[in-house]
Amino acid sequence: MAEREISQSRLYEMLTGDDDSRMCKDIDDNACDEQPRNFFLHLFASLGNKLADELSSARLVLPWLLGVIGAPLWMVGLLVPIREAGALLPQLFVAGFIRLKPQRKWVWVIGGCLQAAAAAMLALLALFGQGGVGGALVLATLVALSLARGLSSIATKDVLGKTIAKQRRGNLMGWSGSVAGAVTLAAGGALMLFEDRPGELALAVLLGIAALGWVLNALCAARISETAGAVEGGENAWDSIKLGLRLLREDRGFLHFNLSRSLLLASALALPYVALLGQQQSGAELGGLGVLIVVSGIAGMLASPVWGKRSDVSSRRVLRDTGLGAAACCLLGAGIAWLPGDWTATVWPYAGVYALLVIVHAGVRLGRKTYLVDMAGQDRRALYVALSNTITGAMMLAVGAVTGLLAQWLGTDWLLVVLAAMGVAAAASAARLPEVED
Repeated sequence: MAEREISQSRLYEMLTGDDDSRMCKDIDDNACDEQPRNFFLHLFASLGNKLADELSSARLVLPWLLGVIGAPLWMVGLLVPIREAGALLPQLFVAGFIRLKPQRKWVWVIGGCLQAAAAAMLALLALFGQGGVGGALVLATLVALSLARGLSSIATKDVLGKTIAKQRRGNLMGWSGSVAGAVTLAAGGALMLFEDRPGELALAVLLGIAALGWVLNALCAARISETAGAVEGGENAWDSIKLGLRLLREDRGFLHFNLSRSLLLASALALPYVALLGQQQSGAELGGLGVLIVVSGIAGMLASPVWGKRSDVSSRRVLRDTGLGAAACCLLGAGIAWLPGDWTATVWPYAGVYALLVIVHAGVRLGRKTYLVDMAGQDRRALYVALSNTITGAMMLAVGAVTGLLAQWLGTDWLLVVLAAMGVAAAASAARLPEVED
């Protein structure tokens, strides 16, 4: 056992670049002692979560599921908004509930188990669902999955802040992103083996593996060593809303961060449009989508550790740089569409832009997670995370609807120009944020 702990500490020091695994900041002594073990439990939990996310993707797998069971076409348009906003919007309402729990990992475990049950239900619907009733059941199950995802999300960040030291969290999330990129790569390679559309059994297998991924996530969360935290300050939903609004009025730095985070949605909103542009220009169907998934996995695997290390030094600069990067990628995608030549009529140039944008988006995600966790103190970290995610969920619905209308009116290429301007505004806003890693 002692040799195993020494080996684990050495591997932890190698991954984090530390010479002393007891270098701790912003966590108590007991959490410091358990930090190497908790680091790897967080890492494997992230692996299970990302595997499940990719194999139940609202942008890829679930649209195929609706097509296989013969659901109405309009239901496909509800998948991504439900998946994203459903996970973010309710978080403010559960922040007070989580605050009342001395050990928040059990909320994380419950969220993982509920997501596993929802994925298993989707697998059954792949086998037995039919028509509009089956489609409605898919959407209802996705609502439950998204709400459970939000429950896990807020608890995960709170447990992260209690068990992993400041200036180590970005590194952990970076390695998590790298492992997740490898999983995405494997999932994309497997999907490329399918023909025009996977059958019911293939979809059921994918969703069954997704359920197992969330089981792994919940098991790792349950084994994390978390010391009991303060439970004072737990509020009901209405009290949380009032406190959240007061925080937005009084904490100008928090308000400024949420403005920057909302503008940085440009990177997330641009991804499906770059993929769509590649499909419009090349006419590629599943083969093109498989290429995009593979380059996404490679890009995420390579980029995340770099962004993680940079975020531990200055997450503010990461947010600034990724805003500029998102703008450059959007302009590059639109520019390729305007260029003449047969080479622009293939998926490959757009796959290159997509890969660059995935790298940028990985930086956005790591930068804003690290900034938010480091900015918030232990006493109100859960509330800050929940409030910020609720605001972002509302903004995603609003900005997503506007970009959809603009895409219909302007076309995909000019929409990317609009999103490029949004990225520049995000960079300008992030450049004025205060440093929180000092």
